[in-house]
Amino acid sequence: MLNALVTVAAEEGASGNPLLPAYYDIIWSGVCMLVIVLVVWRVALPRIGTVLDARSAAIEGNIAKADEAQRQAEAALEEYTAQLAEARKEAGAIREAAREDGKKIVAESRENAAAEAARLTAQAHAQIEAETQTARTALRSEVGTLALDLAGGVLGAKLDDDATAQSVVDRFLADLEASEKAAK
Repeated sequence: MLNALVTVAAEEGASGNPLLPAYYDIIWSGVCMLVIVLVVWRVALPRIGTVLDARSAAIEGNIAKADEAQRQAEAALEEYTAQLAEARKEAGAIREAAREDGKKIVAESRENAAAEAARLTAQAHAQIEAETQTARTALRSEVGTLALDLAGGVLGAKLDDDATAQSVVDRFLADLEASEKAAK
């Protein structure tokens, strides 16, 4: 292909190196290049610099905001940890107070139950004593009547005198109690 270009250039009658452009092409290309470089240097570079500066400022601002957010997050974490520790302390104190209250309630319940049991026992003893007394009175009267009837049958006379009858009954019951004590 290079051979083809050399032959075409030779036929046209050009002299010199076929690979070098003409001087006027080099001058006009240089002027165009100089205009493009001046436009880029005067217009585009300041705008690109401004955009890059704004972008770097935004990035630095975002980094500062991120650092501030990180500090705030760490402060919030420390505060949360402190509040959590305080809440755990409070929960422990509440649990301990509840245990103490529970112990007091159990102790009061035991005291109340013991008092109620003592009251019921005393009431039962009083009731038993009253029933025993009633039974003794009824038994004395019945035993007295029987004793008088038996004594009247043994003596062959009816005992109508209350004082005599009472003394006979009392003696009979005393003998009966003495025989019970001797048997034990």
